[in-house]
Amino acid sequence: MTKSSHLNSQFTAPSRRARTFLALLILGLLGWGGWEFQRRLDGQWTGPGDWWGVRATKSHYSDDVAQYAEEFDLPYAYLMALIQLESGGRKPAGKRFEPHVFEQLKAVRDGTRPAYENVTALHLADANDDALKNLATSWGPFQLMGYKCILLEVQIRDIRGNEAIRFGTNWINQTYGVQLRREAYQDAFHLHNTGRPFPKSGKPQTYHPDYVARGIHLMDHYSLEELTESLDLTIPS
Repeated sequence: MTKSSHLNSQFTAPSRRARTFLALLILGLLGWGGWEFQRRLDGQWTGPGDWWGVRATKSHYSDDVAQYAEEFDLPYAYLMALIQLESGGRKPAGKRFEPHVFEQLKAVRDGTRPAYENVTALHLADANDDALKNLATSWGPFQLMGYKCILLEVQIRDIRGNEAIRFGTNWINQTYGVQLRREAYQDAFHLHNTGRPFPKSGKPQTYHPDYVARGIHLMDHYSLEELTESLDLTIPS
């Protein structure tokens, strides 16, 4: 090997190692960035993600929630925490199709099941599969299932549109407003997610095992907000 070749090999090997390290570092940063973005998008995060979610929820929904919380005599902090828990405070809030609900509604329509909650075959007499899919999809900041519009006697567009807070708060009031006025928040979060109160024994039956605990934790952010806004912070002259 000539002196020139030896010098080239000395510089080439470290250069290749440096390029490999840099490529791995970039891939790692991209992977972390994608994970961080996704967990913030999902609204199921803690730590710094709470900062992001609280501000999105306040910015998009605080005024409407304050109005309808007062109208229906429901706790503002609970409704805000629920929105952050269900939709991450995003606007538009997005949607989520639930195949198992679709199958249950289809069974009701086709006469092989008498009812699904308050939904009967009479409600679904003219519903095709596309309509059932909309009814089996959760909508709006509270992520209400489409078939909940039957109880409210409104259309799906009402629970996902500009008045989603109004109709969603009305539905909450009708279904478990009593528990909220008793400050039974553990039951309230569990009822919203599963349709049943928090179990007296055993594990919670929510989709995410920490759903109820997260909701109660998030309420602290909005309770503190109410307290801060109610204080007279004027500095005496």
